[in-house]
Amino acid sequence: MAQLGQSLDGRIATPSGDSKYINLCPALDHLHRVRARVDAVVVGIGTVLADDPLLTVRRVAGASPARVVIDPSGRMPSTARCLAEDGARRVVVCRPGAAVPPGVEAVRMEAEAAFCPLAIVARLGRLGFARILVEGGARTVSAFIDAGAIDRLHLMVAPMLMGSGRNGLDLRPIVALNEAMRPATTSYRLGGGEVLFDCDLRRRAEGGPAP
Repeated sequence: MAQLGQSLDGRIATPSGDSKYINLCPALDHLHRVRARVDAVVVGIGTVLADDPLLTVRRVAGASPARVVIDPSGRMPSTARCLAEDGARRVVVCRPGAAVPPGVEAVRMEAEAAFCPLAIVARLGRLGFARILVEGGARTVSAFIDAGAIDRLHLMVAPMLMGSGRNGLDLRPIVALNEAMRPATTSYRLGGGEVLFDCDLRRRAEGGPAP
């Protein structure tokens, strides 16, 4: 599954990259509940460099999942907070020869084409990670959705209008509306005006026009 937090107008950060925090406590609590239920959390190296996230479970009871960073070129700093030694597995998906910080598991993929999301999910599955949360950033989440590697998307919308900034999902272009994804979706009020849209990407919404 994947998750993304955004404003009402679909922004995930200001033009300068500031994103802390668009979503407030109700959405953050939900995110930590999801983390506590998965085997691994996956982010791209851009998220690590921009936000330096911990990717741990802190706001609810539960164990922290493994932390996986997609870092083809070995840009991961050894000081990244997600690499803290706390008993959770730490994994970097990278090319052969890319530098990996000490004590971190390396999943080395031979060719650029092998970095497709489906190939990454397959490799992580062989490591024992059956339940995976793709948490960020928007580029990574979008690539996994475009590849058909995501079965469920949790889109958390905050009652905020930013007017400008970085967009959330950026999927491949379509020509006609009947090409758009129309997933079966349930909405939940999280509190504080925040709304969770639980989108089942394997099932089409009922009652809509036929494709």
